[in-house]
Amino acid sequence: MPLVRYDQFEAILESFQKKGNPPGLFLIFGDSYLIKQIFSKLSEYLIGKDKKEFALETLEGGSVSIGDIIEASSTFSFLFSKKIVAVKNAPLFQSHNNNADIVFSSADLERLTSFIVKAGLPSNHYLILMTGEIDKRRKSYKALEENGLVIDCSVAEGVRKADQDEQEKVFQTVSDRILSKAGKTIGRQAFHLLIDLTGFDLELFAGNLEKLIIYSGDRNTISPEDVHAVVTRDKKDPIFKLTNAFIEKDVRSALFFLNSILKDGAHPLQILKVFENQIRKLILVKCGITKITRKNKKLNFKHINFNLFKQTILPEILVYDNQMKAKFEAWKIFLSEKEIKGKTSTSNDLLLASNPQNAYPVFQIFQKSENFSLNELRHILIFLSDLDYRLKSSSFDVKTALESFIIKTCSKGGFVYVNENKNRRYHF
Repeated sequence: MPLVRYDQFEAILESFQKKGNPPGLFLIFGDSYLIKQIFSKLSEYLIGKDKKEFALETLEGGSVSIGDIIEASSTFSFLFSKKIVAVKNAPLFQSHNNNADIVFSSADLERLTSFIVKAGLPSNHYLILMTGEIDKRRKSYKALEENGLVIDCSVAEGVRKADQDEQEKVFQTVSDRILSKAGKTIGRQAFHLLIDLTGFDLELFAGNLEKLIIYSGDRNTISPEDVHAVVTRDKKDPIFKLTNAFIEKDVRSALFFLNSILKDGAHPLQILKVFENQIRKLILVKCGITKITRKNKKLNFKHINFNLFKQTILPEILVYDNQMKAKFEAWKIFLSEKEIKGKTSTSNDLLLASNPQNAYPVFQIFQKSENFSLNELRHILIFLSDLDYRLKSSSFDVKTALESFIIKTCSKGGFVYVNENKNRRYHF
């Protein structure tokens, strides 16, 4: 069956209701909020008058195997002839899944598609797969598309006008659906203010609308004053959110938090220093990785889960850190007490796991370091050094410079700077 967009699903559902011929397989991918909305409508239609708790079996993708999914889809219910198996957060086409204990391999996907194509789902049995990302080039995806219905819930993530127009259209659709049920409307100014305070988070946007409906009481229109009274931008460590989005190469979120922080009055030098510290930390991790993973050069931290990291990699990190501590002690002996006075804490900044009792942040930074090459980090650090100099010595549009830096870094090719500045005097 052809792929359909989420906003075409209502028409598809009406067709099913008239003809009564839904496929047994559904693949829903994209934005998590839109996936939930589509799944709610789809499951309600498929279950019909049956009791949901008996007809619907929900599985969590990161904790079940392909064998579990096939078994659940093949097993008949004792109480009903109809059965729906829903797999949330299914790691179908991703190369990794940070929090998942199980990641589906190519062989797993071939086994699943072979089951669907050759054996087929039993009559009145439905399999709904939900995932964030897909890879249309994969043979397994094409097999799923040919034998079921694929529903695209993705939303453009770029910063071009066309992308922003699409994002606003999605917000408008969500807003109209929620407000129409309550018999209310929202003015354009209030609508855009709500988007600005929420960011591109449909779940949060919908939740804030529900709050505004209650707050506005008997009034039919939600005003900007209502939005200011009810919704406040989450200021809990916005700098952390910016750097986190940046090292995940999430361009949309990184640009949003950058603009939010600048609007809130942060000085560009402060933002620059935060980027600099994060890049230095990533360089430290990348250099440490080259020593830790010499025995297994193919090791990719995106492909391992936290438990495996803690059991196999963390002990090696602690050995590496102990070796570094020994070097620091040797340096202290070599240097005079006067020279190192007030600088004894520096050694902790150079450890990969300064607090080994809290290993999860270490795991995260190791995983995210895979988004960058050491050479790319070198280019970025030199660029930030130049930008720091320009900020202190000349006047220019720093906001545009930072935005351009984020977009280039988050692009597929990564950040390249040194090749454009071969005659510079700085070296790394």
